[in-house]
Amino acid sequence: MADIEDTKAKFKKLNAQATALKMDLHDLAEDLPTGWERIREVAERTYQAYRELDEFRKETAGSGG
Repeated sequence: MADIEDTKAKFKKLNAQATALKMDLHDLAEDLPTGWERIREVAERTYQAYRELDEFRKETAGSGG
């Protein structure tokens, strides 16, 4: 039972991080051209967060979780 709770907690954490970064990217886009220098950095962090979330989903789906 603890494994299921740990999995849910990790999913919530990864999802929250990805969502926060998505909003950062959205806010950056709305403020363009101000802050254009940060596009690559914010986009890369957002990409990595969603990639990690996707990999976690695939892992847990494959393990029956």
